[in-house]
Amino acid sequence: MESGDLRIFRAVAEEGSVTRAAQRLQYVPSNVTGRIRQLEEGLQTPLFIRSNRGMELTSAGERLLGYARQILNLLDEAEKSVQAEDAPRGPLRIGAIESAAAAHLPGRLAAYYARYPHVSLSLATGNSRVLMQQVLDRELDGAFVYGPVPHSQLEQIPSYDEELVLLSEAGAASLQEQLQKPMLILSTGCTHRSRVERLLAEAGVQHPQIMEFGSLEAVLGGVASGLGVALLPRSNTVQIPNEKNIEALTLPESYREVVVYFIYRRDVPLSSALRAFLEPEKYAGPSA
Repeated sequence: MESGDLRIFRAVAEEGSVTRAAQRLQYVPSNVTGRIRQLEEGLQTPLFIRSNRGMELTSAGERLLGYARQILNLLDEAEKSVQAEDAPRGPLRIGAIESAAAAHLPGRLAAYYARYPHVSLSLATGNSRVLMQQVLDRELDGAFVYGPVPHSQLEQIPSYDEELVLLSEAGAASLQEQLQKPMLILSTGCTHRSRVERLLAEAGVQHPQIMEFGSLEAVLGGVASGLGVALLPRSNTVQIPNEKNIEALTLPESYREVVVYFIYRRDVPLSSALRAFLEPEKYAGPSA
């Protein structure tokens, strides 16, 4: 059993499809199919159930997937440890909440890549809870999330402050009146939901109407159309297609400030790429 076979097996298991796994690995599908068959023959047990719905793991495949992830993570960590003193190179998988990805990271990533072109950068977005779990599972090298993050396995570095505002349709009335409108939030783990609920309770809204949306773009579109209001970082206004339709209302002081932290695992050796990323003054331009 070779590490290459395990990487192919993991990709097929996670994608549920030979075709998607081949695209992810940049392989020919027939090569992926052949390697999976060889692996099954070597282990003398089927790892997948083939059906019209795709590739589903057998019980043996489920057990192997856990080991495969551990083995491949250890191999990746060993490679990072060996490369730690070299010039930054190799993959760097960063995660970020959407406000950070849109407003704060483009310049930093551009400056980093200009100095370290041999690093293969990737950026994933999500809510803070999902990103934290991806860092813990070693799917990401680090992530920008709302904090502080109370987890013993994670190192956290304060990165920047965000100001929360109430986004509403342009020409809005007072904050108190706007809070009577439906509150639009993300259904995929709204980080600010508890703050929303406290703010509404303090404003005396007895039966708040909360509407859940699947994406930040949908929330912003709902606000711009007058459907409701949203509690979001002021930096999110850079993602509004027609900013003239949106007004940002200042919140009471106790609700305004949130801090974004960069988190990474304490027990994983820092790769040269991540070590350089943690020292932005080394690659930031004069205007940074």
